[in-house]
Amino acid sequence: MRLPALFVARRNLSRNRLRSALAALGILVGVVAIASLGIFGNVLAVGADDALGDIGTQVIVTPNADAGFETIDDRTVTEIERAVADVSEATVVPLRTDGGLVRRGGNAAAATIYGIENPAAIYEAREGRLPERHRQGAVVGAGLAETLELRAGDNVEVDGETHRVVAVLEPVETFTPVSPDDAVMLPEGAVGGDGYEQVVVEADTGPEATASAAAVEAAVNDREERVDVFELSTVVDEIDEFFSLLSGFLVGLGGISLFVAGVSILNVMLMSTVERRREIGVLRAVGVSRADILRTILIEAALLGLLGAAVGVAVTVALVTALYLATPVELWVVLHPMNGVYLLAAFAFGVLVSVVSGLYPAWKAATERPVDALRG
Repeated sequence: MRLPALFVARRNLSRNRLRSALAALGILVGVVAIASLGIFGNVLAVGADDALGDIGTQVIVTPNADAGFETIDDRTVTEIERAVADVSEATVVPLRTDGGLVRRGGNAAAATIYGIENPAAIYEAREGRLPERHRQGAVVGAGLAETLELRAGDNVEVDGETHRVVAVLEPVETFTPVSPDDAVMLPEGAVGGDGYEQVVVEADTGPEATASAAAVEAAVNDREERVDVFELSTVVDEIDEFFSLLSGFLVGLGGISLFVAGVSILNVMLMSTVERRREIGVLRAVGVSRADILRTILIEAALLGLLGAAVGVAVTVALVTALYLATPVELWVVLHPMNGVYLLAAFAFGVLVSVVSGLYPAWKAATERPVDALRG
């Protein structure tokens, strides 16, 4: 009895438990809609970022075919290295690219052939050792090695020439425009032609990649558009923007459900105050203040909101757990801090909508003249 308004509010809600439960159910549905849709959208966004991996740290430089440049010469590579060195510690790796048939025994597979001087700069070995200066031997991608059953130390035939496999690369699970999984890497001299088909700039962070791209653009294309500079972080930014819009749209749909629930609580509270009109009139006649009446009815609305929001959060957690168990979503994605923000925001919004929905019925009941309420 230290909190009489809370006691009276709880008693009033228990008078018609079915109606109160239905009102709380509306809040529950709205909270589940907002929290679950927001979390599902965030899981998609975080999963996409993880799948894309570190492509935001790569810059791909290719010859500008529209201007008649078919390859990138050594002088241009030197310009790129100098430009990058002025703004970051990014690694510059020029590549020669070809295609051909790779054989081992009776097995054969079509593969991309890269001519690269320093594969250790951007790749990691699963077997063998990557040379810092690639002078002989072949480095084989994980997918090609599995297809041809290759291991470090085996011999492999690439376009009719035999090479010893010095390393097998780790599989690349993220998107990259220079995918080594189904490729074989040879020394530059083993891949015909002069110049390079592309230059990979591998930075440590996205801002460094952005700065490197701008420096290359300014240094190499100062007088003539000799190269095309493709900064992969722009792809990541566009994907992030898309998923942000998607999450906002999904949360908006959940907000509509919660708005409908607010209207339901407004209706319930209005009906409750009409039914208790004489009772409220008696309370006012014996000296209960308007503030007490207002407080009691707002607490009723808040209790409905707290009940519905709390159960809604519990249901959402159960749904997210089911998502984790039924799909290959990783645990760290499910436990992402932003998902907790959606839960807390949905809970708070559910309680807030309930209280706001009870404002008008509470004001109407508190401001009515006791004589009019007693008359009915």
